[in-house]
Amino acid sequence: MNRRRFCGLLLTVLLALSATHGVAQDDRFIIVQSTTSTQNSGLLDAILPQFTEQTGIEVRVVAVGTGQALKNAANGDGDVLLVHARPAEQQFIAEGHGVERFDVMYNDFVIVGPAGDSAGIGGMADAATALTDIAGAEATFASRGDDSGTHKKELSLWDEAAVDVSAASGDWYRETGSGMGATLNAAVGMDAYTLTDRATWIAFQNKGDHEILVEGDPRLFNQYGVILVNLEKHPGIEAELGQTFIDWLTGPEGQAAIAAFEVHGQQLFYPNASGG
Repeated sequence: MNRRRFCGLLLTVLLALSATHGVAQDDRFIIVQSTTSTQNSGLLDAILPQFTEQTGIEVRVVAVGTGQALKNAANGDGDVLLVHARPAEQQFIAEGHGVERFDVMYNDFVIVGPAGDSAGIGGMADAATALTDIAGAEATFASRGDDSGTHKKELSLWDEAAVDVSAASGDWYRETGSGMGATLNAAVGMDAYTLTDRATWIAFQNKGDHEILVEGDPRLFNQYGVILVNLEKHPGIEAELGQTFIDWLTGPEGQAAIAAFEVHGQQLFYPNASGG
């Protein structure tokens, strides 16, 4: 091979490597482990393009129950965690998987059920008493049964009601093992009661004759938190990009985007970012 041809080939290789490096540099993205409620409600579809437009960072969301999201992040399969189960989030940090937790936004849970309301709970503001009455009537109740934040809240309310739902599993207590949307579909199909976050309920299209029957109990408060996965524990995560996302989400622009998100003219989430 003569010198001119060798130099030409070398230049071609260098240009190719440079181009490849440029693509890799521009292909900036993070993986956010989050919940089905943030996805089913349409919130993330509404706000994430705004973040990407402002920063050039793409956000790829894995929407699962909070319990699974925590497990995924604990395996290093994500850069940021956005979930709603504070005790589990705090344990995640205590085990060294997360750096720091920040409040992001809140809404609330509600108990929905058929208009016929065989358990007679309509209008109640005490969620535990309502569940006691559902159990007493052996009225069908659809549970997510998936270790999500909603499922954790539901189980805590059954505990307060002193009802052992494990004994009723497969009878009047039905576990779907699914996300919120699928569980709502099951509840409507079975003429059953269920616990849901208000945002998913508002966005849900297949309500049938189901309606909100119990709301307003302070125990139904639903806080969301965001956590950066710990780079020291999980080398290879995009810590800098992840922190950029958290700063945006808890900052003025992200908080305004959350507040502006509405479905059917109703605000679904209320921003309240602060230190964890």
